[in-house]
Amino acid sequence: MTTKLKSLQDWVDSVAKLTQPEDIHWCNGSEAENKRLINQMNRSGDLLPLNQDHYPNCYLHRSSPSDVARVEHLTYICTEDEEQAGPNNLWMSPADAHAKMDAFFDGCMQGRTMYVIPYCMGPLASPYARCGVEVTDSPYVVANMRIMTRMGTAALERIESEGSFVKGLHSIGELDPDRRFIMHFPEDLLIQSFGSGYGGNALLGKKCHALRIASWQARQEGWLAEHMLIVGLESPEGETHYVACAFPSACGKTNLAMLIPPESQAGWKVWTLGDDIAWLHLDANGQLRAINPESGYFGVVPGTNAKTNKNAYDMITSETIFTNVATTEDNLPWWEDKKVGSPAFDWQGNKYDPDTGPAAHPNSRFTVAATNNPCYSELSEAPEGVPISALVFGGRRKELAPLVYEAKNWRHGVLVGAGVASETTAAATGQVGVVRRDPMAMQPFCGYNFADYWAHWLSFADKSDNLPGIFHVNWFRQDQNGKFLWPGFGENLRVLRWIIDRCEKRVGAKETPIGFLPESHGIDTQDLDLDPAVMDALLAVDNKQWLDEMESVGEYLGSFGNRLPEELQFEHDQVMQELRKIS
Repeated sequence: MTTKLKSLQDWVDSVAKLTQPEDIHWCNGSEAENKRLINQMNRSGDLLPLNQDHYPNCYLHRSSPSDVARVEHLTYICTEDEEQAGPNNLWMSPADAHAKMDAFFDGCMQGRTMYVIPYCMGPLASPYARCGVEVTDSPYVVANMRIMTRMGTAALERIESEGSFVKGLHSIGELDPDRRFIMHFPEDLLIQSFGSGYGGNALLGKKCHALRIASWQARQEGWLAEHMLIVGLESPEGETHYVACAFPSACGKTNLAMLIPPESQAGWKVWTLGDDIAWLHLDANGQLRAINPESGYFGVVPGTNAKTNKNAYDMITSETIFTNVATTEDNLPWWEDKKVGSPAFDWQGNKYDPDTGPAAHPNSRFTVAATNNPCYSELSEAPEGVPISALVFGGRRKELAPLVYEAKNWRHGVLVGAGVASETTAAATGQVGVVRRDPMAMQPFCGYNFADYWAHWLSFADKSDNLPGIFHVNWFRQDQNGKFLWPGFGENLRVLRWIIDRCEKRVGAKETPIGFLPESHGIDTQDLDLDPAVMDALLAVDNKQWLDEMESVGEYLGSFGNRLPEELQFEHDQVMQELRKIS
């Protein structure tokens, strides 16, 4: 199998000449091909079969101890003009980046097979989908890309029909941290990744294409590529709304995407459209519609159990690739807070010693097809996408941010999104628990200057009178003893119900300088053992704290200099004025 598209064949030939593989395999995405690769990796030790009686067709991959998370400090945007990349990205000139990467790739696939992976991000028949081709020397990447994208012959046919595609070149190299870089060339729709086998660095269809390169494409073409889950909420009366939510990694995105209504919310149904990425387009009527470009989940597994996320817990009991989890004596996967079993071997395969740290790596992962999810929605394959009623931002904040509030309008909502901050997690290398600014949860993923990105968001106010409402949530408020004030998990549906009611103009709200908050008893707390004082604390707005916060936001926005949109500065000034009036 090759291709009739000359530009694709020429590129693959040039990559082969540079990397010098022993063999070249064009992936067709078939079940037979996948079985051959799985068996090959079982023989090589790249995959280890788990207990097939309890976890059929499940496998464990153990990565190098130095290769366990995204490497933001080694991830670059390579544009001719440094200002295009912006202060939110590391920048390198294309010439310098090519010289560095060409030296790494030179002969790197000798003795290895080079896999050519044609893939489609989004439903194959969707006009909103975009295609790419990843070339890699990792069969583990092939197996994961088959789960995460629409990969193979059908994708190649669309690429050949359209004649355009995002190019991705990846090699695990020697897995040497000192020879590890990820380069994005948005002007050429090109990604190059060397020296890592970790999913976020090696599955180039995911963050590299679906966010960094796609965000660049989206600005040029008039849509949005966002780090957002997509969830459908169906009321007992049969009314369905779709909500897209942006949270930093490991801040509850998967749990919310797969939320199970508690008994107190009988009759409600929740449908998962996506847990990580949304591509948003305006239709002919000015309605914002979303597709999930992915077809699978690459989720953080620690903390997942039958209580926190039963859907996720159930769906990863078959046809799943686990990465860096621990194992039990009877070869079952194990991770912290699984609530079942006990670890015998840690994520590196050593006899488990509790004094050496967690048994499973804090950023251990599962890769599984979306169709495994008990609340999977067939509309995930709808070419037209689903209509979005509300956009929701959020993050981990122990204090400051109330449980929920609504932006006053679209432009104010852009400010709310631009000011998002969250405590860091184990999904990225570096310190854990540090509060950092993470606009729209896109800090690691926006492929160009944030100032231009915000200007692009602001432009939608002039494109449609039918835009969704914008909200902010914070499930993580704590009391002075570090106890969470809100029960979270399934009970978050109560907050989402208020958001939907606001979108439908069914409930009122009280106006504050930061936005609209629920009125007294605005959120249904029936059957929750919550003291009214706790709800008051969850919905409190401390003006002094918010003045300090907005001053910090202003300093951050100011770091983008003259490119900062005037409309965004105006919205910030308005909030500051209102806060000062009542302080």
